[in-house]
Amino acid sequence: MPELALPELQRKPKKKKKETSEPRDLLVYEREYWGSGFEYIAGIDEVGRGCLFGDVVAAAVILPQGLILEGVNDSKKLSEKKRDTLYDIIMENALAVGVGYADAETIDRLNIKQAARLAMKRAVEALDVTPHYMLVDAEKVDLNIPQLSIIKGDANSQSIAAASIVAKVTRDRLCKEEWDTLYPEYGLPVHKGYATQFHREQIMALGATPMHRRSFLGNLLGEQHTLF
Repeated sequence: MPELALPELQRKPKKKKKETSEPRDLLVYEREYWGSGFEYIAGIDEVGRGCLFGDVVAAAVILPQGLILEGVNDSKKLSEKKRDTLYDIIMENALAVGVGYADAETIDRLNIKQAARLAMKRAVEALDVTPHYMLVDAEKVDLNIPQLSIIKGDANSQSIAAASIVAKVTRDRLCKEEWDTLYPEYGLPVHKGYATQFHREQIMALGATPMHRRSFLGNLLGEQHTLF
């Protein structure tokens, strides 16, 4: 018996071909300000804002005009191996790199937003080259330098993305090396200071260290468990 053709309405719709999106241009902002006469443009970002432990770390990066770094993106979207590779490329090619820190005591005293802004300011001040313009990831830096705050800047500006990679790699290495040597029981190389179950359990069992952010711990610890 010959196969009957299905009515038009019963036929399965053809699958649409996946649209290939054009790679995002991460130099849109840089080109605009280079074209306006700003030679040295610094991208600025920070990491560690949500951690229970350790400094918030910021980086400022000035890249040569027109340089395209393949693979540079928001550091959170990259593997650790990729970040390490790009970190080396950024450090080799950047005109200047500065890193700034704000420790747990400063975070508790000022609040995390103000401490992150302070770390950003310190990162810019650590640059060997004074930037003519600053592109900042969703923040304002308290310096008398023209600047633009860009929401999701690390996904829209190569300079900010490069700063996010430098800041992330710098902080992760502190967690795995210097800070882990000081406090090996807390598992810092694994969770990088964030509020994982293991990290919270260790705080409950051992108390908070001087590098834990007391303002972030809430009711997790009673005063009698806190170590100084």
